[in-house]
Amino acid sequence: MQLRHVTGSIADFHARVIPDDLADAEVWSFEPSAPALVLGSAQDHTTASAAATAAAGIDVVRRRSGGGAVHVDPARSVWIDVVVPRHHERWSDDVRESVYWLGEAWQRALARLGIASELYRGGLEQTPWGRLVCFAALGPGEVLVEGRKLVGISQRRTKAGARFQCIAYDRWDPYDVLDLLDMTAEDRAVAGADLAGRATGVGDRLAELRAAILEELVEGSGPPRRGPTPPPMH
Repeated sequence: MQLRHVTGSIADFHARVIPDDLADAEVWSFEPSAPALVLGSAQDHTTASAAATAAAGIDVVRRRSGGGAVHVDPARSVWIDVVVPRHHERWSDDVRESVYWLGEAWQRALARLGIASELYRGGLEQTPWGRLVCFAALGPGEVLVEGRKLVGISQRRTKAGARFQCIAYDRWDPYDVLDLLDMTAEDRAVAGADLAGRATGVGDRLAELRAAILEELVEGSGPPRRGPTPPPMH
């Protein structure tokens, strides 16, 4: 797999498409230039609180993959995308099974840090807040530690291939995202109490985790083959 380091805005990163002529799978190690609230493809901007996001100086962005809202802070998260063309050995027509190998790679990366984990192999979990907040529910291939979601994975499939978007945090605080959404104070309090134990993070080991998952994703073809680094996005 080709390894590419990408910087820039979250909006520009989500606008990247899977190239039709992609020769090999690619790993995009993304480091955003600023925080943002990222909405799922089925959500619109009214999901976010305009007043809260403006007060926090947070951009609101929609991604093309499914799932609920995600709060992204470059100082507190690891974000890796994996792009798999249809002709690649990792491609699968089965949407659920197509992501298991990626979840297993995250498990091996966590094991390098001495962290035991579990792979979720069920279908998309239906929970009270799952359509609103990404980390409120589990999806195929996602990774748990002690029963709590640690790695979130969303997927977008096109005629060119599949793009898997992965994120893990240093710590999980449901109000990081809930405080930016347009909801009543009562619903926010209920959701916060329900989601407090749903997910977890890796503490101050984000840099170690990024290094470990990148090594896991590229080691199958020998030393990392670094493609040209795209120019910074503005």
